[in-house]
Amino acid sequence: MSIALLYERSENDENGIKLTAQELGIDLTYIPFRKIAFAISKNGFSAKTKGKDYTSVIEGTKAVLNRAQSKNRRLQASYIMEMLGKKTLNSSEIEFLCYSKLRTLLLLHKEGIPIPKTVFVPCDAVDAMKGGREIHNEKDIADLFQQEIPLEQGIVIKADAGTHGKMIMLSKTRDQLEANILETKPSIINPVGIVAQELIQKWFYDLRIIVYQEKGKQPVCYHTAMARAGFKDFRTNTFLGNLVFHAKLPKAIQDLAVKCGQILGKGNHAWIFALDAMFDVGENKNVDEAELKLELDKAGQAFLSVQKMKQDELRLTDFAAWNARLEHAFQVYKSTSAYEKINSIIEESVERNMGAIVFHEANSCPEFWENTRLATGLNVAVPLLKGAQSLIDS
Repeated sequence: MSIALLYERSENDENGIKLTAQELGIDLTYIPFRKIAFAISKNGFSAKTKGKDYTSVIEGTKAVLNRAQSKNRRLQASYIMEMLGKKTLNSSEIEFLCYSKLRTLLLLHKEGIPIPKTVFVPCDAVDAMKGGREIHNEKDIADLFQQEIPLEQGIVIKADAGTHGKMIMLSKTRDQLEANILETKPSIINPVGIVAQELIQKWFYDLRIIVYQEKGKQPVCYHTAMARAGFKDFRTNTFLGNLVFHAKLPKAIQDLAVKCGQILGKGNHAWIFALDAMFDVGENKNVDEAELKLELDKAGQAFLSVQKMKQDELRLTDFAAWNARLEHAFQVYKSTSAYEKINSIIEESVERNMGAIVFHEANSCPEFWENTRLATGLNVAVPLLKGAQSLIDS
């Protein structure tokens, strides 16, 4: 019985998982989920693309690494595989929780985990009526948000199932708030209603923390987080051009992150999450901001060679050779004095503000090869593969 890697497209993360499996001596089979037709009938099931029959591959699989990037496809994939008797990492139960920011936060809040103040209004900004008439609700929704979160503090509107910073909008005036509410239309990344949060005064960085568990072992929080940093936008997402650093985590934060993982993974033998956390730094800053921006500019210049290598098409023809060049470029960036200074500022800030941490999202299928792995030293493919293997070995 083997482990199957289920994916939509073979991107760098998937190629990294394949490379890591070879290094670990783990046999992988592959399920290109996006273009398979699954059929069920009184005669059983089949799984076929136009050119290949994957039915026997799935029959011979015991555990599935679910790496479909679309949240909707990933949820369907886990459920289908589980109905076919396969173990999945992560499970469909976990995918259901992580699909929605609101569901994740409700569960964490229930168990006493600090989260940003969050408001959900289960109403769309505009109701389309018969005959083409529209009922506008944005003013009422804005009133409801302002009842809970002072506008001068900043109100962040979020797509409940969004990712990569999509449809995350900051409002600091009433006009902005109403316009942002109107922008949040029902869609695949925001199925119903509107979610708003208080703006956390996180200064210039947030953290991505990896927690995982293999069956039969204690859960682990990796001791170093990836810090996403910059002043380009109030969102520090790397897709918006911000930089990546590493930050060693105090034990108290590691323990809290493990608790988050146990809450979200409850009832599952093996799981893995990338937790996104912020610190309500406020005015508790440990360096002059003008000085910090100068160092970020220097680090940004050093990071250009990494960004250039990420786009190098060698990755399409010789992934191992491209990866070696990418790792070298990142190590050069990491060895600069600007990187070291900013890393020191972040770690000192984390220590000073650890009591002000809030967790705001849990990712069940994090991208890791280009940023998390290189910044933290953790190849997430290892706990992914060993987690799946633990479900088989047991």
